[in-house]
Amino acid sequence: MIVLQASHLTKSFDGKDVLKDASLVMQERDRIAVIGTNGAGKTTLLRLLTGELQPDGGEVSITKGLTIGYVSQYAASGEENLTVYDFVGQAFSGVHAVESELRAAEKEMGRPDVYTNDALYEAVVERYALLQKTFEDMDGYSVDANIRRVLDGLDFSPALHSLPTGQLSGGQKTRLSLARLLASRPNILLLDEPSNYLDTDTLSWLESYLVSYAGAMVVVSHDRYFLDKVATTIVEVNAGKTLVYPGNYTDYVESKAASLASQTREFEAQQKEIARMEQFIQKNIVRASTTKRAQSRRRMLEKLVPLERPQGASAKLSLSFQEARPSGRDVLLVDHASIGYGTTVLATDIQLNVQRGQRIAIIGPNGVGKTTFLRTLIGQLPALSGHVQWGAHVELGYSDQEQASLDFSKTVLEQLWDDYPTLDRTTIRTALGRFLFRGEDVETPVSGLSGGEKSRLNLCRLMLQQSNTLVLDEPTNHLDLTSKEVLEDALEDFAGTLLFVSHDRYFIDAIATHVAVLSPSGISLYPGNYSDYQHKLEELAKYATHSSATEVVLKKSAHAFATMDSAALSRSSVPRIRSSDMKKLRDRVATLEQSIAESEQKQSELAFALTEAATNQDMVASQSLQKELHREEQRTEELWKEWEIASLDLEKLTVVAELSTEE
Repeated sequence: MIVLQASHLTKSFDGKDVLKDASLVMQERDRIAVIGTNGAGKTTLLRLLTGELQPDGGEVSITKGLTIGYVSQYAASGEENLTVYDFVGQAFSGVHAVESELRAAEKEMGRPDVYTNDALYEAVVERYALLQKTFEDMDGYSVDANIRRVLDGLDFSPALHSLPTGQLSGGQKTRLSLARLLASRPNILLLDEPSNYLDTDTLSWLESYLVSYAGAMVVVSHDRYFLDKVATTIVEVNAGKTLVYPGNYTDYVESKAASLASQTREFEAQQKEIARMEQFIQKNIVRASTTKRAQSRRRMLEKLVPLERPQGASAKLSLSFQEARPSGRDVLLVDHASIGYGTTVLATDIQLNVQRGQRIAIIGPNGVGKTTFLRTLIGQLPALSGHVQWGAHVELGYSDQEQASLDFSKTVLEQLWDDYPTLDRTTIRTALGRFLFRGEDVETPVSGLSGGEKSRLNLCRLMLQQSNTLVLDEPTNHLDLTSKEVLEDALEDFAGTLLFVSHDRYFIDAIATHVAVLSPSGISLYPGNYSDYQHKLEELAKYATHSSATEVVLKKSAHAFATMDSAALSRSSVPRIRSSDMKKLRDRVATLEQSIAESEQKQSELAFALTEAATNQDMVASQSLQKELHREEQRTEELWKEWEIASLDLEKLTVVAELSTEE
């Protein structure tokens, strides 16, 4: 069934056409990803689908009765006094209102002045039955479980549920708005860059949630790993029009390449045929014996509909990183360093040894100090303890995600020329042209650049430095898919050393030789890219006991795995977690979840029985059932508290190596 349809949408701003002919058809359970270059009109299309903007032409139709959810509808501004839990719970205000009416009706049925009056009692019973049916239709008994599940998945531990939203950071508020949208479970979900402000673990949870989501979805994203996991259809916005490709991002890349190759072959074949026909006409039109044939060919040529030249990839930036001179073999030594700012310590006992040519991706949960770590490495912040030592002939190039080193009072040309005053104007303009700043673009004030344009300008400055060691903080932020691929190619070809923080798992997969996981207790270095790192984690034990003795074993095992190569691992002897302990934890979690489900089901059955008893005017049964329902509600709450404790314990567990001996 079609749930949403956009037909031939057009939209202009200040006389500039953004969308010229955008169409989209959504079926139930479709997961449509909208992609395109920066400024192509992706967010405009999303806003047209929500009704936030009205199209200049075309129309959007949504199946009657379906709900549509968009994250901007759930902004946390003005609600700073609400707790984290209550903020998400506001998405269920209708459910809570019905529940309050149910509780009030239950109390009313227990009043002597009501149950002794047949007419009044019957009216209350009928109202209660209707409320009960409405509450069940709204899936009211699972609301609390759904809220907790989403909050937990988006990294809001139970300890944060009672925190006022006004005390959250900007990134946390963005995640909380996403949590409320997901928990509300609209029929059609519209998401604009949902992976922003999410760490890699939270992204994995979001992907799993969206894959199993019961409704339909449209998502705008530049996260290729995310698109591969979630999307079932890719809609590319290009030159104001939409092109539809079935499958995920990898399928799209293959389909687009095949389509372009096919179109190119058809175009070239037609051009050859046109040239052949024109040559025949020119050669034979003047001969009496062949003039009729030539005229016939001319008529055929006039009727021929020429194919448009296939449009290949849009203009790409041209990027390469060269070293003025190589560094020494030992590039960086971090020895028992602690990082933070002021009296706030974020991570301690960091040890890292970096060799020339390594490309190390630094990952970890939000707030652990990844940016602080980079700033400590380059000397912007002091190490709180320990020391950081760079090797011989190391020449650093640094790019920060906030682009704070740009001077907003300058033009693009002035920024680069002031950075490199010894370069002539032609060299500067040529360099800017490689980054798509052409013609009058170079006179644009830096303050007027978009996020993507600022990122390109920063990359241009970095390229001209010719450093042998690059330190990059979220280098793919604000870059469109094409620019990300160009950056990947340039960094893969870079002969120097690279340390970078990124949440872009596709990017990490493409260029990393090692993955460094930063935690409050230090850093662990894993050989390989992100997929290799994930594969290693899958080989580790999923569960562990939380006794203090076992935790010591876990920490030692994890450290041993992170610091050994594969050959050493196969020879190592690391204490193993007992299978009986693992089974206890697994059974405990499963038992709690089953008990909660059974308790919520029993509540539903008791509520139905209470309705029946009230309908039959059985006062004794009604009062008994009311008490039993209240006890069951209390039991459910206690089970949830136990589940929260278990969740906190699980959060504290460190994944450990289950090292197997090579055969």
